[in-house]
Amino acid sequence: MPLLLLDLDNTLLDRTGPFRIWGQRLLAGIGAPATDIDWLLSIDADGLTNRWDVADAIRSRYDLRIPSIDLVDGMHDGVVEHTRLSPLVACALRIAADAGWVPVVVSNGVVRQQETKIRRTGLDRYVADWVISEEAGVSKPNPRIFAMAARRARLPLRDAWMVGDSPESDIGGAAAVGLPSVWLRRGRTWLEPRFAPTHAVDGVLDAIATVVAA
Repeated sequence: MPLLLLDLDNTLLDRTGPFRIWGQRLLAGIGAPATDIDWLLSIDADGLTNRWDVADAIRSRYDLRIPSIDLVDGMHDGVVEHTRLSPLVACALRIAADAGWVPVVVSNGVVRQQETKIRRTGLDRYVADWVISEEAGVSKPNPRIFAMAARRARLPLRDAWMVGDSPESDIGGAAAVGLPSVWLRRGRTWLEPRFAPTHAVDGVLDAIATVVAA
């Protein structure tokens, strides 16, 4: 039974949409222009920017007296509140499991937010386990987090595939441990010259189908 390693944010679960909703509500609440959502999305950098740095940038731009921790907590709660598991993604994971694959989430991030999203959306019913970098003490693309995921599933890493949207964390991590990978383009072009995905597709449904058919 081979491992199917899967990224969480903007792979199995949409993060951009929930963050946008939270950001739009925040801007409306402080009386900022609605068009500033583009600035906020750029600061967030698809979730790559530390949440505390995002909070500090917001406080600085709008001269807010709101404590950073309140913004960070609001960001967490807002994103979680609006995160949903697509029924199509759930179906694809079930098909992969029926085909003999063992889905395991490998995610960078904090346990409180990532695990809450996994459980609250019901994703936990469709994956065998998950490894989150804060708890693991190591982040993608470090090979140790992928080895930890294999140990959690009690399966060898050598036959696994990695699916994700991050060139560096997901595809670079897979390359570092010699695994085939599927990259989610999300409208982007591959630019990294040091390594490349085995396949590039438009979304997670195509990615899971590609792995199952491999």
